[in-house]
Amino acid sequence: MPDRLHNIPVVIGKTLGPYRIRSLLGTGGMGEVYLGDDTRLGRQVAIKILPAEVASDPARLSRFDQEARAAAALNHPNICTVYDIGEHEGQRYIAMERLEGQTLRGRIGEQPMPVDEVLDLAVQIADALDVAHGKGIIHRDLKPSNIFVTDRGQGKILDFGLAKWTVSPASQSPDAATISPAEHTSPGSTVGTAAYMSPEQVRGEVPDPRSDLFSFGIVLYEMATGRQAFGGQTS
Repeated sequence: MPDRLHNIPVVIGKTLGPYRIRSLLGTGGMGEVYLGDDTRLGRQVAIKILPAEVASDPARLSRFDQEARAAAALNHPNICTVYDIGEHEGQRYIAMERLEGQTLRGRIGEQPMPVDEVLDLAVQIADALDVAHGKGIIHRDLKPSNIFVTDRGQGKILDFGLAKWTVSPASQSPDAATISPAEHTSPGSTVGTAAYMSPEQVRGEVPDPRSDLFSFGIVLYEMATGRQAFGGQTS
């Protein structure tokens, strides 16, 4: 943690392309997210930056780019909008819409959510997944921390860094089924978050949209009960 904090002043106030960084919003496994200003359009944006310590990892770098491509391929009010992807002085970044609110993880806490709110958010997220799956994109890491709830009660799916295309992004045709060029896992390997993974993901098998639906069911359980469906001390 001290090293991460030590790096923050280097970024605050810096300009990445047309974006000026204002403050740190949060950190995660795929990058650090900052509040920024789009100097061209005069709007606030969220800027995800790939940490320098992992930018040299080809797999992490490709997944970072994949997140932008997958989200940008989807136009839906319940999927976080990606505006831009770029590189400035060797620093890779993704510019996304600025959201105000909290993650579903923070909204749940350790208490069951009201049933009407669970149903409202469930319909929103289910519709977003339907659109993603219709485009041949499987999220593969659906969990409360990857769903954002805005102050107006709008659900937004985040972080497509582990997404997988079941059809060619260019053709969008079921007859052109292929693994995305950014797919780095090999048969028998697993990606995702253990507590929310479908059985086929755990076994390292090739997932399909039903894997997301399994994970979504676990998320719904947690929303309704305030506790994880499957708990444990280790993966």
